[in-house]
Amino acid sequence: MTGFVFKRYELKYLLTTNQYFTVKREILKRLTPDKFGENTVQSLYYDTPDNRLVRESIEKPIFKEKLRLRCYNLNDDDRDIYVEMKRKYDGIVYKRRIACKESEAKNLFDGKLLQSTQIGKELGYFLSFYQDLQPKTLILYDREAFFDKTSDLRVTFDKNVRYRNDDLNFYTSLCGKPLLSDGLVLMELKTGTALPLWLCDLLDKENIRKTSFSKYGTAYRLEFEKIIRIQSIRSTLLCLNRFSTTETSPLSASSSL
Repeated sequence: MTGFVFKRYELKYLLTTNQYFTVKREILKRLTPDKFGENTVQSLYYDTPDNRLVRESIEKPIFKEKLRLRCYNLNDDDRDIYVEMKRKYDGIVYKRRIACKESEAKNLFDGKLLQSTQIGKELGYFLSFYQDLQPKTLILYDREAFFDKTSDLRVTFDKNVRYRNDDLNFYTSLCGKPLLSDGLVLMELKTGTALPLWLCDLLDKENIRKTSFSKYGTAYRLEFEKIIRIQSIRSTLLCLNRFSTTETSPLSASSSL
């Protein structure tokens, strides 16, 4: 198993279709497609039974963390997947990543393959602190990724962002329920330093503003709101049903004597 450590800023922007094509034209002139090219990313998020991690994340604290498994395209058991611990403190993202096989990932969660490396120790602490972690939501999206050969700048475009809460594995299908409105594209700019001037000018010219967006958090809110709507409808139906029962009128009561 191979470990990787990232420390960087991750800035998010929701683009319209026109903004996406405009920005991509400039990106293609300056950046290089990464080794994954265009792929469907699958990210399986783990959480506690009471959804502690996502609920705390939605509150936008100064520190938050999450744990997920990531796979590119459908898994065939021979391809590496990635165990990722992602922490954000005061706007800076710290990510620990371990590359392994899907069967090895299960052993990691069971505490059987924890490494003596720093990443392995951090993962072990994470699993012991948040006990009984369970797979909760699978996020899928079609990603285009680019990087700058002369700096650490990385740009990604995520299209057709979707999710599902069943069939939580990497080999069933690439289907899911939409997470964004039609035509919207999520762009992420990732860098450990400042953005280049040409990119800042481009964002300003196209009136593209930074946003706060969590795929897992948005999926959780959508499902929570759905539950609230269902409960509200049920309560309304129960209330209507209560007052719809036929009551005996005084006339009918007297005629029966």
